[in-house]
Amino acid sequence: MPRKFYNIMQNPKKLLIIFILILCTLLVYWQVKDFNFAGYDDELYITDNTHVQTGLTFESIKWAFTAFHAGNWHPLTWLSHMLDIELYGLNSMGHHWTNLQIHLTNTLLLFFILQYMTGAIWRSAFVAALFALHPLHVESVAWVAERKDVLSAFFGMLTILAYIRYVKKRNLFRYFLVFILLSLGLMAKPMLVTLPFVLLLLDFWPLERLKYYSPDRSSKLFSLIYEKIPLFIPVAISSVLTVLAQKEVGALYTLEALSVKTRIANAFVSYAGYIIKTIWPQNLAVFYPHPFGELPLWYVFLAVFAIIVVSFFSIRLLKNHPYLAVGWFWYLGTLIPVIGLIQVGAQSMADRYTYIPLTGLFIIAAWGIPDLLKKWYHSKIILIIFSTIIIFAFSTRSYFQIRHWKNSAAVFENAVKVTENNWLAYNNLGLALMREGKLNDAVLNYKKALQIRPDYLTALDNIGLALYRLEKFEEALFYYSKALKIYPKHAGIHNNTANVLTALGKLEEAIKHYKKAILIDPEFAEAYYNIANVLATQEKLDKAIFYYESAIKKDSGHSNAHYNLGCILLNQKEYKEALAHFAQVIKIDPDYKQAYNHIGIILLQFGKINEAEKFFSKAVQIDPGYKDAINNLLILKNILHQNEK
Repeated sequence: MPRKFYNIMQNPKKLLIIFILILCTLLVYWQVKDFNFAGYDDELYITDNTHVQTGLTFESIKWAFTAFHAGNWHPLTWLSHMLDIELYGLNSMGHHWTNLQIHLTNTLLLFFILQYMTGAIWRSAFVAALFALHPLHVESVAWVAERKDVLSAFFGMLTILAYIRYVKKRNLFRYFLVFILLSLGLMAKPMLVTLPFVLLLLDFWPLERLKYYSPDRSSKLFSLIYEKIPLFIPVAISSVLTVLAQKEVGALYTLEALSVKTRIANAFVSYAGYIIKTIWPQNLAVFYPHPFGELPLWYVFLAVFAIIVVSFFSIRLLKNHPYLAVGWFWYLGTLIPVIGLIQVGAQSMADRYTYIPLTGLFIIAAWGIPDLLKKWYHSKIILIIFSTIIIFAFSTRSYFQIRHWKNSAAVFENAVKVTENNWLAYNNLGLALMREGKLNDAVLNYKKALQIRPDYLTALDNIGLALYRLEKFEEALFYYSKALKIYPKHAGIHNNTANVLTALGKLEEAIKHYKKAILIDPEFAEAYYNIANVLATQEKLDKAIFYYESAIKKDSGHSNAHYNLGCILLNQKEYKEALAHFAQVIKIDPDYKQAYNHIGIILLQFGKINEAEKFFSKAVQIDPGYKDAINNLLILKNILHQNEK
């Protein structure tokens, strides 16, 4: 790396800027150390993901590179979460701390990159400060599941840094480094598919490889485009894998479900909306519902007009103010993958999508405002005051926005407060409340979600589950019936319907639904387990054993299936087989008190009194009030007392 870059740490002014950037970012984000997981995608990525929770093993690494889980192919993101598990387990503080560390690194890298390319220390610092502290970036940093945002941006920054080095001294090794770093970034999140386009913009300004007034401008442009062609190899691979991953989970909207006209209209409105939220970051939420063609026509035309006008003037002023075009087309171009032309999910826009694109707008502000004010008296003082006010205002807004990420309920309470008709937010708030045991409040929120979107399958399923737990079985059955009319091939809803029917004593009907669930999803271990429970209550023990064994085949870690099967075998005096299943229960769940008690009973049958006492004692140690184990210990003591006589 050039000596100028290495010597950056020896410059007191730069050291002061670095210190201020780190200090301000930590002051704003330090509160995340006390936050829980958000409960929205965090379960897919960490808390309910058994592959991630095993840490960095050969099998988990293999899974990371082959899985399309959560509708994405991003192996580096999975590896990052696995490393956090190795370091912190499921302590959410550590996972939040990693996000913050990467965000801090990205901030400093952005400052170094801009300062190195332009030589403008304070303007580069202003861009970095906006990047670090803008409220629109809170979602990417405070949400653990958005590790992919900060991680891909990290490799994106390194790619740009490597590209600058290549431009200074072009050779195959330096180009290969650009290629590798871009590939790694795409393996964290496919958002970087437009990065070659950003490198081309940087060729124009500030690297000045393509000058506006150059007579051979066209041939030079072709040469620079040709130079980027190899970079589109990882871009193409990442794009194909991403589309396949999204199709696998059914996240991609078809043209029949969402027309081209609707997509384009929403794209223009979103472009304008992000700019408005950049300038005035209010009413920020984790989810903004897609209008699905209900946008006012005048609003769409106004957004289109604004985008065209800004694009026209940025090109018109290209010669004297090249940063306008570079910043503007950086913003437009890097948002293309997530602007909704290829619609993934039901959101119209998302704060997290701005993590990289807003840098373009920040560049325009950092270079444009000083140019506007350069003829003013005391322009430097005005700029200092203005910059300080802006950074303080954004920092304050971010500080309070971050508080909404302390847990799942807070995230969605904020979303329903600042948005309208947010069916997903009401559903997820209900889910968060249900996890807290606030079932009646959860039901109210599910009903609000269904008022907005009556065919919302997830809310129908969730309200059915909440009502089942409230023992309002007939009402739960009503919602499950509605759900099955909408989607009759949903294995989970058939299983849940059967659970309600079982509670109502309608066992034959329940068995039919369990069997439908198994027919739809032959790998559905819970359905096998549930049907086995019903058959066991009907004293159809041979059939119950078959289904318990099937549940275990589908999920060897199903401790309850092992336990219930062990109980049947114990009653049939198949002691050795029962002992094997109870031992497996303890291996899966070391705190399963009933398994220890039953092992003690079997050991007592074999006359192994001392060993039996250890297992009864362990059961009581886990639960000092466990009466069965306490009684068995008393019986054991009586036996020992009689033997002594």
